Amino acid sequence: MKQKKTWLITGASKGFGLALVKQLLQKGYNVAATSRTIAQLESAAGPSAPGFLPLEMDITSEASVKEGVDKAVAHFGGIDVVVNNAGYGLIGSLEELSDAEVRGNFEVNVFGTLNIIRATMPHLRKQGSGFVFNISSIGGFYGDFPGWGIYCATKFAVHGLTESFAAEVKPFGVKVVDVAPGYFRTNFLSSGSILTPAAPIDAYKEVRDSQAAHQDGINGNQPGDPDKAAEVMIAVSESENPPLHLFLGEDAYGLAHKKIDAVKAQLEEWRHLATATSFS
Repeated sequence: MKQKKTWLITGASKGFGLALVKQLLQKGYNVAATSRTIAQLESAAGPSAPGFLPLEMDITSEASVKEGVDKAVAHFGGIDVVVNNAGYGLIGSLEELSDAEVRGNFEVNVFGTLNIIRATMPHLRKQGSGFVFNISSIGGFYGDFPGWGIYCATKFAVHGLTESFAAEVKPFGVKVVDVAPGYFRTNFLSSGSILTPAAPIDAYKEVRDSQAAHQDGINGNQPGDPDKAAEVMIAVSESENPPLHLFLGEDAYGLAHKKIDAVKAQLEEWRHLATATSFS
């Protein structure tokens, strides 16, 4: 094993990504950190350190992703841990969000993650080891949030692809974890990280109420500490038997159990009718 593992973190200029970068550098890890602009990343992460490689990367561009990954491998000699953290929120009902708005969210949250996976897996597979964190959301497991349907759809997609991905790469010694955070006090709910419809429909009162609650009430008052979340992820990366599903925060645990209990109850309620479907 290398003396110091090398991490590649996308969306590293804020939120979980920035918390991870700062802690990893303090602990002596090598960190290749990506953002849309290097200046933004260097400003957020502080002065350059020997183990720090800031990379300008557009995760929606396969060429940009490959160039950044190749630079990280050339600089550090390899990559050990990948964190697919880059993404943004989108609030709006399914009816009022345009095709472009919807596709834009999927392009970053889902296809950006896939671009990183395709670019890093040849290296991880060749070395016969590695670790991948895909940052989903409790909204990728529990979707009962008015106005968050498209965002939840992107995170449900990440959740699903992560399960299959873990099964595919297990023979190569690569471990995969789907991270589902609840509400953490990052800038996720700020204007720079969340978008709203260009053409809202007044009839969707519950959606507007949810939007107002998140932007005006929850923002800045989230219970989760991103630094503590980063500590957990670093600890998990060193585990011999990491969880496939890592729910972060008491609120995430509560909502996960709420859904699991509801699904169990509905399975039993409809079992007699729903299982009478085999050929007699």
